[in-house]
Amino acid sequence: MENLDKKGLSVRKAQRLTGVPAGDVSRIRHAELERFSSDRMMMILNKLGSRVEVSVRVKERKREAVHA
Repeated sequence: MENLDKKGLSVRKAQRLTGVPAGDVSRIRHAELERFSSDRMMMILNKLGSRVEVSVRVKERKREAVHA
């Protein structure tokens, strides 16, 4: 995780700052993210001092022809 590296944070220090178990911080550092929701990742990044911005764009689906 780039944020940890930029700040020179160890897994244990990140654990103390975020309240996230060290094993989970290690998984994040190694990009094993399947266990983490986007909400949880944003919470962790916020606790590490990052500003998180999420943007959602809705695209209309093409409608399929309906045959009777």
